[in-house]
Amino acid sequence: MRIFTIHSSGVSETSSLNNPAAYTLPEQGYLWIACSRSELKARQNEIQATLQSVCGMQLVDLHLSDLLNTFIPSHYDYTSQYDVLVFRRLAAGSGERDLTPGASRIELPAQKGGPPILKRIDTNPVGFAVFDQVLLTVHPADCSVLESYAAKLLIAASVESRATGARLPTSPADLMLRIINQMVDGFLELRRGLTHQLDHWQTKLLDPKSRFNNWGSLLDARLTLHYLDEICEDQLSAIQDWIEAIKTWPEAQTPQLHRERDLLNVRSRDLLEHIERVVRHVRRLEQSVETAVQMHFNAQGHRTNDIMRTLTALTAIFLPLNLIAGIFGMNFEFIPLIHQDAGFWWAMGTMIAIALGLSLLFWRKHYLAGSRR
Repeated sequence: MRIFTIHSSGVSETSSLNNPAAYTLPEQGYLWIACSRSELKARQNEIQATLQSVCGMQLVDLHLSDLLNTFIPSHYDYTSQYDVLVFRRLAAGSGERDLTPGASRIELPAQKGGPPILKRIDTNPVGFAVFDQVLLTVHPADCSVLESYAAKLLIAASVESRATGARLPTSPADLMLRIINQMVDGFLELRRGLTHQLDHWQTKLLDPKSRFNNWGSLLDARLTLHYLDEICEDQLSAIQDWIEAIKTWPEAQTPQLHRERDLLNVRSRDLLEHIERVVRHVRRLEQSVETAVQMHFNAQGHRTNDIMRTLTALTAIFLPLNLIAGIFGMNFEFIPLIHQDAGFWWAMGTMIAIALGLSLLFWRKHYLAGSRR
């Protein structure tokens, strides 16, 4: 568990809740309490006592259950005192999960097969409880996004960074949106790996010299992409609900608060646009895989048609030759040319001429030529 006090002059951190009642809010700032899901389950009484001490209220039981639930989809909810946003992250996971005692791993549909890049996609939820001056985040034990953003926050609070114009989050809502934006950008960074892997499969599907037999993994990849599409739709719905909730907030009373509200709206819309980019990319990948499969079977059917056309042309060439051989093979005593010395050569010459003539005719009609590429 990490606790940050963020104010206009800088950022300070403590790592424990030794005395929940001792925490007080800064005059011009707020608290960020970041804990893992297992820590929230084990120390929820201490965390609730801290919220009661600094905010004057606690999380309701249903919201606490949502924050502890590892299967919950992305969604938004609110009370008159705070907002709750659950956002399923889309980032390259390290393989570790947030496992509480007795819990089991959450397996994606493509864990048994599919491209390795799809297996590394982690979809554990991250929960946010946004008070006026407190942000409580509940994340998986291996959430590298929160750790990296905490490090970035401490760097931004340094004198050197402040001199270069680095701005600290002005409110708990602003901090939440920045963390979510980093999670979404984490998936956008996977686009190159995903596209490269699926392009490799498309090349294999359309290569006439290779036989593609990895249909089970391809099906797993399609199911995973469909699953990611559903997750992104839930994310879109949650952020849209959050944007609509901002519109219901009381009007800002000072120019500074009005400017902060405008920046919050801009950052929310920018986050929504990032998620829409993720949705469009996932759908493009789904369509690309589906198109590659259809092109594969179309190419297979076209190659089959080429083979059947060639076999039909060869059959047509040898059909008159078989007819001539059958006629001269009949057991009649008197057959023209059969008792002549040059009869055999006349028959062979006629068969060769017919074969060459038909071959030339079929070649000019492209019956014996391969399909043009």
